[in-house]
Amino acid sequence: MTDKPTRGRRSKVDLLPEPIRRELDAMLRDGRLTQQDILDGINDLIEQHNLPEDMQLSRSGLNRYATRIESIGKDLRELREVSNALVSQLGDKPTGDLSRMILEIGRTQLFKAMMRQAESPNEEVDIGMVKDAMLAAQRLEAAAMSSHRREKEIRQQLLDEQRAKLEAMPNQGGVTEETKAAIREALGIV
Repeated sequence: MTDKPTRGRRSKVDLLPEPIRRELDAMLRDGRLTQQDILDGINDLIEQHNLPEDMQLSRSGLNRYATRIESIGKDLRELREVSNALVSQLGDKPTGDLSRMILEIGRTQLFKAMMRQAESPNEEVDIGMVKDAMLAAQRLEAAAMSSHRREKEIRQQLLDEQRAKLEAMPNQGGVTEETKAAIREALGIV
């Protein structure tokens, strides 16, 4: 990728209709296709959609786009590896579905920012947006942890109530101390 400033003109790939661009991205992800196969397939799609002939992609245009996407993909893979390493350090600390969803949205926004940066290397990335997203994720995670603690307290209270009821149960009708011990163990109220 070059650091040469561009005239701000959108590439042919950026001008393609969304369904064709999605197909191009899918073809690039499919490691079995050669760039020539992809070029032929996309240009056939452009023709089938009755787009002007000047919308046809060139080999160099496709290569520039594929290189840009691979660079961003590499950055995302590295980000995912770092995220996975951090998550594994959290162990069994909970993350709710909402927290996971927000983190995924954050990753998506980061991906979009990286795409913009790759397309316009001289344009600055909105660090404020990234900071705000990370702060929101941190707050959501704190709320998830608080919710988890509250759930744990409620479960403990229920177990304490069950333990008290079991202790109050008289040893009669086949209920012995051994039976009560087995019930306590099965319920996890040892």
